Formats: sequence, C-alpha cells, structure tokens
Amino acid sequence: MSTTGATADPLAALGSLPGVADSVESVRKAVDRVYGHRIMRRRSNAITSEAALRGARGSAALSGADWGLEEVRRRTDFSTDAEARVMGAALRLTAEAGQLLSIWRQSPLRVLARLHLVAAASDGDEVGRPRRAGETADEPLIELRLPDAPEVSGRLDGLAELIIAGSAAPALVTAAVVHGELLALRPFTSHNGLVARAAERIVLIGSGLDPKAVCPSEVGHAELGRAAYLGALDGYVSGTPDGMAAWIAHCGRAIELGARESTAVCEALQRGAA
Repeated sequence: MSTTGATADPLAALGSLPGVADSVESVRKAVDRVYGHRIMRRRSNAITSEAALRGARGSAALSGADWGLEEVRRRTDFSTDAEARVMGAALRLTAEAGQLLSIWRQSPLRVLARLHLVAAASDGDEVGRPRRAGETADEPLIELRLPDAPEVSGRLDGLAELIIAGSAAPALVTAAVVHGELLALRPFTSHNGLVARAAERIVLIGSGLDPKAVCPSEVGHAELGRAAYLGALDGYVSGTPDGMAAWIAHCGRAIELGARESTAVCEALQRGAA
C-alpha cells in the first residue's frame, strides 16, 4: 500500500484524496436508504440472507464462475467441477465472514488464514498460510506482478498493524485498502480474490457501516464488470493519489450497487406483502 505521505494514520490520509469524501457520502446515503426501508424493520433477516446469496454469486462471478442466481439456489452439490468449487467456496466464505468479526480487529492475519482454509476446503500444507518462497498463486484472472514471499510477509504485517491500531478513516477507505492490498499481494496459493472480497465484507460489517450485511459490495463489483474491476485495481497498485482515489471510488460504487440490489429486494417483498 502506498500513501501520499508519512502519517500516524495513513488510512485517514487516503480519505483526504480528491473525490474520496464524495464517494464516502454517496455510500452513506445509499446504505441509509436500505436501512430506512420499512421492510428492514420487519424482515431484516430475510434481506440479510438474500444479500449473502447474491454477494456470494457476485464474488464467484469475478473468479470465473458466473452463474445465474436461480442456478445457485437450485444447486446442492458444489464439488462437480472447477466452477462449482469456486461457487461453493464463495458461499462458504460469505457464511463464515460473520463469524469472524470479533477476531478481525485483534488478529486480522488469523482471520485471513481462516478464510483461506474455508475457501480451499483442503488439508494441503499450503492451505491457511501465506505463500512461501517458490510458491505461486493460482489467480489467472489477475495478471499483475506477483510479489515474492518476503514482500508478501512484510506487507501483510503492515496491513495487520494498521487494522489493529485502528483508524479515523471512513469504513469505505479501510475496506478498499484491505481488498486492494490482498488482490495486489495474492498472499495465498489459491482463492485470493474470494478471500479479498470476503475481507472487504468483514470490514464493512464490523465498522458499523453495514452491520446487518445487507449491502453486498460483491454484487456491485460483478455488475461493474471484470474489466472495470481490474482497471481500478491497476490504479491501486500504482500507488499514485489518483490511482488510489479511483480504486476507493470504484469500491464505493460497488457498495452503492449492492445497496441498490437489497433495496430492490425490499421493494419486491413489500409488493408481495401488499
């Protein structure tokens, strides 16, 4: 991660980049609209469950398993082929994320290891730990330079320190940095995209911005498309102020679209109850 200058709170410094404050405000308004919907007062659990399903579908789509929502609902076996395994991993991660909120602020690296273990669903030696020297990452949809093991270790430690120390930065900024850093590093041998998006979800829920998990950013990332996702990630990896601001704005737009999706679900439920 690169910031615009030395500061005791580098995440908060990113919040002052041009355009970021506007993105933060736009996200807040979108989230408020969902939480203010009358259906949320009576059926918030149903909205949370639907958001989890749609979020998992969106995350899997960005990792190469672009299934229709009804297909995800219908399936019971997610072990038949590579795409099914990706979808199964996304569903498991979405379910697991809510169980790790209390651990995240004290031990983010432990949470990331757990997320990879859940995604991989394997007892291989490479599961649940960062890559070692000579190991590569199976993430074919991201064609960035792959940092070596010492760089991964150092940057993961730095990210963990930022999370544990806490920040005055808006939740959007912290979530975007966690997401972007994990995609840039690809610290595990597999499932890095799914893990990065699950970590973003944890930050958004744990920060209090989306405590009921009804604004699935994964939906928005998928809707914006893989090309836009990778283009914005290039901006993050560049470390320039404009590039970082563009990535944060992209993540903000994804949250807004996730919020819009759940607002539509609320409207559908309201029409059904009328």
